[in-house]
Amino acid sequence: MPLARLVDVSQSVRGTSSRKAKIALLADCLRDLGPAESVAGVAFLSGAPRQRQTGAGWAALRSLPEAADEPALTVGEVDAALERLAALAGPGSRSARLEEVERLFGLATAPEQEFLVSLILGDLRQGALAGVMTEAVAQAAAVPLADVRRAAMLGGDLAAAAETALADGVEGLRRIGLEVGRPVAPMLAGTAADVEAALQRISPAAIEWKLDGARIQVHRSDGEVRVFTRSLDDVTDRVPEVVQAALGLRVDSAVLDGEAIALREGGRPHPFQVTASRFASRRNVDDQRRSMPLTALFFDVLHANGADLLDRPAGERFAVLESLVPEPMRVPRAVVDTSAAAAAFLDDALARGHEGVMVKALTEPYAAGGRGGAWLKVKPRHTLDLVVLAAEWGHGRRRGWLSNLHLGAREPDGGFCMLGKTFKGLTDAMLTWQTERLLELETGRTAYRVDVRPELVVEIAFDGVQRSPRYPGGVALRFARVLRHRPDKRADEADTLASVRAIHDAK
Repeated sequence: MPLARLVDVSQSVRGTSSRKAKIALLADCLRDLGPAESVAGVAFLSGAPRQRQTGAGWAALRSLPEAADEPALTVGEVDAALERLAALAGPGSRSARLEEVERLFGLATAPEQEFLVSLILGDLRQGALAGVMTEAVAQAAAVPLADVRRAAMLGGDLAAAAETALADGVEGLRRIGLEVGRPVAPMLAGTAADVEAALQRISPAAIEWKLDGARIQVHRSDGEVRVFTRSLDDVTDRVPEVVQAALGLRVDSAVLDGEAIALREGGRPHPFQVTASRFASRRNVDDQRRSMPLTALFFDVLHANGADLLDRPAGERFAVLESLVPEPMRVPRAVVDTSAAAAAFLDDALARGHEGVMVKALTEPYAAGGRGGAWLKVKPRHTLDLVVLAAEWGHGRRRGWLSNLHLGAREPDGGFCMLGKTFKGLTDAMLTWQTERLLELETGRTAYRVDVRPELVVEIAFDGVQRSPRYPGGVALRFARVLRHRPDKRADEADTLASVRAIHDAK
């Protein structure tokens, strides 16, 4: 397919606010993709390259060659060029990357160049979010939406599910199942104001500690172990202690859901930044393992000894987990049916340094990739996960650091609505890290502000939501402060403007 066709569709999708019209435009385009281009085409229209990371940042794209007069590029050619970019590493890779960018963009027209820059930088705001694209795939392939959704979650990849749907229809989709060694999109939690509110929605319920760690999914097949993050990245080589723990289990095959967390002597957790730094680091892993080991604690099991458990009720899965994983490697859990028992469990979790509890329905299956009412998180402080849109240079002792963060909530069209600014809660270590990260995401600047690609998620505590004509969403946060950076979360997992307004309306 000519890239120009796909760019035209992207512009048309951006230009309409109708969800139905977006889906129809995308479906028409998907039907015309060739079999070899379907994965790349779905990925491009979803707003990210198939390769996820290409190594080409703002610096490489700042100065582009003169645009071509006539379109010549195909979707397949662009995908191949991005694959070459992603493979570049080591000495000489910077100059080779610039040459590859020059070659690709020299063949692109002006609209194609604009599209490619946005695609590579993750800033293609056209409203083709995962839900819209999933419906478009179902419409294009004339298959049930539920089958596309399930195949994408079990395969961990909507683009691959789309390829199967377009080529093999519903029969092909239903052949996609859980495969040990291939990550599954994790089940996510909703929010409850307190344990009483949670039990009004779920009772009886399992209640367990909510750990302030890094979400992991551990796959074990005989003597081989792989560890994945909540965003489905393979981090096996970063967490040898997790691998060792999984190998110690008496099981032939298993898929376990849990957290990796850095604990002090006595079991109290280190601050999240300590866990996040250790979890993210690829350098001197053996030394870091000795100085700051991670503990794996599991709370669910999706597969055990050849049997898939996703569709089993949570109570059955928890029983299997208890039979496979020794108690020191499990997140503490109890079954409660009264607010008093739940409150006592929460108080104990907080006293031990954890951030709250999870309340889970015992009768529900594992909804891979879903967020709903079967899991509810309860934390004593009100927080939101928001996206950094820009940052202002600090003054005084903060001079040289990007300090005051512009915070945005997610909107239905894929954009972000600013809710306010904050510089509170940031330690020197956090300032140093966020300055380095935000400069990597820079898209432009003024004398006092650096604009960035909306990728970095931060967890924000606040005292309330108030009406504000100053911001386009009509609301702003009161006394916002940064609790932590969340590099483990994607921007499309941030809280929505609708959620923020609901907090305001519930006052």
